[in-house]
Amino acid sequence: MEICHSPGCDAPVTKSGHTLCYACWKKARSTPAGGASTSDADSVDEPAAVAPRSSEMLSSTKLGKGIGISNRRVNLILAELGWIEKFTKGWKPTPQGEKHGGTLRTMSRTGVPFVVWPQELLANPVFIAVAQEMGGASATQEDDAHSGQEPAAPAVEDGRKRFPAKYRAADGHYVRSRAELSIDNWLYMQGIVHAYERKIPIEENAYCDFYLPQSKVYIEYWGMEKDPAYAARKAEKQALYAKHGFRLVELADAELENLDDNLPRLLIPHGVDCS
Repeated sequence: MEICHSPGCDAPVTKSGHTLCYACWKKARSTPAGGASTSDADSVDEPAAVAPRSSEMLSSTKLGKGIGISNRRVNLILAELGWIEKFTKGWKPTPQGEKHGGTLRTMSRTGVPFVVWPQELLANPVFIAVAQEMGGASATQEDDAHSGQEPAAPAVEDGRKRFPAKYRAADGHYVRSRAELSIDNWLYMQGIVHAYERKIPIEENAYCDFYLPQSKVYIEYWGMEKDPAYAARKAEKQALYAKHGFRLVELADAELENLDDNLPRLLIPHGVDCS
């Protein structure tokens, strides 16, 4: 992805064929006293014969400039995705983060570690989707407005359309079955922070049943295994979890009979405090 050619600006250029980011393009379009005319500004935005800086690695600060949020929120998004984790001080990439190009660096004066990323991360649909969900990605939204296109709506699995979430759990989550209601209520009563139906941070369109962000653990309840189509989808999702190396806890009807014994037995090996 091209970096803005305006002096002192490191924001990415999200509009194909342009050499300025949206903010600098908008500034160049204006005509200050003694400044360039609109026609001059338009000509500045034509592709220039400058070698692209595609090899440049971006810090969380530069990533934040690209999507209109702070570097702190960028790190929260990357941690939510499971691509970075806290070190004694600073951050280091996880194996998942390394797969996406995350590279460990250290501050020269303090030795505190931080992570830099390839520019392609700004076009990564998983990163952008989570950033939008957490209130960021304004640069992408501005670029959609600039191009006259509507922002893309998130995809939804067919199974989630067929079964409405009509059971209200104690924490306010609306879930799709009595089995999920029992799991959600158990997690809530144990004080375990959890999300319901979080999109798995991969390019494939898949959602988990529950996600525990503090330990990066996914929980799946397999409730319709006698249905051939459901069984096939179960196998596909198991393969996705294995492919990406995610921590997965699997529950069937047998485990639901005694969650107080079964869930701690399955969660504690992943570092989840079930006391």
